[in-house]
Amino acid sequence: MRVIDLSLPIADGMPVYPGDPEVKVKIKHTYESHTWELRQLSLGSHTGTHVDAPSHMHPGAATLDELPLECFFGASQVVRTDDPAWPGGRGLFFAEAAGQDCFDRLALLRPPFVGGELSEELERSLLGIGILTYTGLQGLERLPSGTDFMFYGFPLRIASGDGSPVRAVAVVEAEPAAGEE
Repeated sequence: MRVIDLSLPIADGMPVYPGDPEVKVKIKHTYESHTWELRQLSLGSHTGTHVDAPSHMHPGAATLDELPLECFFGASQVVRTDDPAWPGGRGLFFAEAAGQDCFDRLALLRPPFVGGELSEELERSLLGIGILTYTGLQGLERLPSGTDFMFYGFPLRIASGDGSPVRAVAVVEAEPAAGEE
């Protein structure tokens, strides 16, 4: 089994979506002053690698703390926008930018979540029908194409949360060694 980290590191001054809060990570306690180290974090709920709850773009829709934990992990596959068929019953992650032209197919499949470089219009449409979105992922090209992997992207349990940074992880079955099957 291989565990692949798909998360961007959260760092002081990292890039954010225009208009989002600046990310500040400051050391507040040090070993020398307090015998432990502690950082103060200031960031928006959609910083770095994050999950969007339906309430992010739709008033009155489900918030993070209203969604069961099962919504944030599951069997998944990387797909391309021009693939003739996408698998059903699993999360889908796009290998390239995906726009609104993908919505009708996704609405029919109803994956539990969709990730990758998604247009704002596609995100809004998916969240409107209760499909969670993951953005700010890195390293999707390291995942096998056409093969299931387990995805885990748990948010912080933010009361009435519209989104949260996540530690996004893919668990891929190990490829058999030469001569094994």
